[in-house]
Amino acid sequence: MSSPIPEPVAAAPLAEPPAPRPPSRRRRWLGSLAALLVVLALGAGAWYLIKRSNEPTGGRAGFGPPGSTVGHAVAQRAELPVTLDALGTVTPLATITLKPQVGGVLTEVLYTEGQAVTKGQLLARIDPRPYEQALMQAQGTRVRDEAQLEAARVTLARYRTLLTQDSIARQDVDTQAALVKQLEGTVITDRAAEAAAKLNVEYTRITAPVAGRIGLRTVDPGNTVTANASTGIAVITQMTPIDVQFAVPQDRLPDIETQLAKGAALPVKAMDRTRSTTLDTGTFSTLDNVVDTSTGTVKGKARFANAQTTLFPSQFVNVQMTLRTIGAIVVPVTAVRTGPTGSYVYVINEDRTVSMRPVKRGESTVEVVAITEGLEAGEKVVTEGGDRLKDGAQVLLQGDKPAATPRQGASGPRARGEGRRRQPPPQ
Repeated sequence: MSSPIPEPVAAAPLAEPPAPRPPSRRRRWLGSLAALLVVLALGAGAWYLIKRSNEPTGGRAGFGPPGSTVGHAVAQRAELPVTLDALGTVTPLATITLKPQVGGVLTEVLYTEGQAVTKGQLLARIDPRPYEQALMQAQGTRVRDEAQLEAARVTLARYRTLLTQDSIARQDVDTQAALVKQLEGTVITDRAAEAAAKLNVEYTRITAPVAGRIGLRTVDPGNTVTANASTGIAVITQMTPIDVQFAVPQDRLPDIETQLAKGAALPVKAMDRTRSTTLDTGTFSTLDNVVDTSTGTVKGKARFANAQTTLFPSQFVNVQMTLRTIGAIVVPVTAVRTGPTGSYVYVINEDRTVSMRPVKRGESTVEVVAITEGLEAGEKVVTEGGDRLKDGAQVLLQGDKPAATPRQGASGPRARGEGRRRQPPPQ
């Protein structure tokens, strides 16, 4: 007998998940506290960084390495020349274009291009034969007219004798006297023509009017030249002595006029483009008579011997003129800095700290500057490395040995670890 089949049992319905419980008050309080701690930590870190950035570069006392090495110089009293620096142009005393005074064939050129010539030296020659013939003709005319004048004078003397004997009319005497005067004028004219012919013959010899350096040749022998040609046959430039023209600020005019009134010779140096080499030394000569309103300067000239011909016409040079010398406390130019309140220097104290001290500048040169207020002779100032310094910073001078880095305070991690010994592992 078969067993009865059990009836299927209906499955129990699935239980619904419980609804999420709202966070408790304790958990919310802990979250707010954690956020507050994060904000406080960020604020403390920012405050520490700002405070550290305001500390001197050399670091706080007892923490970190000492300050960086800086260059220094000692303020000292010296005679400082008051100078005027300008850009000048070399100007020759004379630049002469050799132009023929008569026309003709250029038969000889007796100079070499770029040659140094002396005054009166024969440089070229024009064919003189036409002018020599004209001179001979003028001489012949003069001799003929002088002979006629002599004959007229003899006749006039005879007429005057006859007039005293009442053997000739006075009108004939007066006419003969007028003829003598006429012939005298003719002879004077002949002599002038003869002198002009002689001058033309001399003009066929072209000579140097001044000593200097001759330029490039523009006409070759065999060419026909004309009188007073615009180009000429060459140009002579006087090299020794030579002038340098430069601009003087109008504010410096009283100083220059005062020194010139005393009869003082103002020395002037002409230097090359880099101001590293002195080409020649000379003296100030003169000022122009008017101020250029567009630049506020006056043209000045200085004269140089130029014995070595180191100055070349139209060359640009750096001019340095010494007006006077003054006694002052000087420091290198690199020691003086400019801030919002004016000029200042970093003074190095005995404990190797620096103090920022305002100063008043005076006259200066390319290398040093005068300090009229704020600094005494013998004090040390920073010349290099001042860009990374602050007032009160610790520095090292060149040649100083850096001190050993001190350890941190007892509150540091190293102090807390000092004195501890490694415990042996438990057995």
